[in-house]
Amino acid sequence: MDMKQLALDVARVTQDAGKHALTDQTNPHDLSTNYVHGESQFTSDVDDRLVRFIKNRLTHLGSFDGFWENRPDNPAPGTRYWCVGSVDGVINFVRNMPEWTVTVSLFEVNNEGSAQPILGVVHAPALGLTYLAARGQGAIRERRTPLGTKREKIMPSMAKTLQGSVVCFGMSYFPEESKRALNVVSSIAGKPADIKRVGPASLDLCKVADGTYDAYFEPHLHKWDVPAVSAGAIVVWEAQGKLRQWDGSMIHWRRENDVVASNGLIIDELRPYLV
Repeated sequence: MDMKQLALDVARVTQDAGKHALTDQTNPHDLSTNYVHGESQFTSDVDDRLVRFIKNRLTHLGSFDGFWENRPDNPAPGTRYWCVGSVDGVINFVRNMPEWTVTVSLFEVNNEGSAQPILGVVHAPALGLTYLAARGQGAIRERRTPLGTKREKIMPSMAKTLQGSVVCFGMSYFPEESKRALNVVSSIAGKPADIKRVGPASLDLCKVADGTYDAYFEPHLHKWDVPAVSAGAIVVWEAQGKLRQWDGSMIHWRRENDVVASNGLIIDELRPYLV
């Protein structure tokens, strides 16, 4: 299987899906939608149609063994599963902000029985940005410009210290969980030149990969965050950025994670604050 071509094909699928979702966003809708744990009634129908559209198109892109949510408990080595996300950045979407994404990743089960992402696409329709990466192929950013689409390889920043860097963070909708992120923000205040909170997680990861941010951290990413984080993770790794848990261990795709992504140069300085 040509992984580079497959990533490009998946990017086309997400871009087509993104056009429909962007139309839904720009149509008049009720901004007073009730939120429950980060979900909204308004996007439920959008999400359903988005996921159905993408899954249908993916069935025509080569052989695979199913979708992530339907994988067996002990999948066989070498099997592959598509992981399709709903809108990542739901509140931004509902509130007509441009920072939301459509995500797809492909997991492969290794010889140890561990499923790891080997391909990821993060598409931000309202920003005209698409990030795509596949194992061993590097990471690419596509930008929509007045002269057409520009495609370029990306790499993280070269910032060497936390002092003067730009750090982004995310936090949970649950009060007790959000305190951990805010405690880190408070402890590093005055060191980075700027600390940003924009979201969503998939886009924050990609902006570490392309050097916009020097680091990004977020505690308590849950199982429903797997589609967004896995798609962004392969982009970071293929751009030669670093992505681990706060304690330095690998990301575990079957349980909650505290994630930190960086250019690899400031992580030793940042990690002591991630407690």
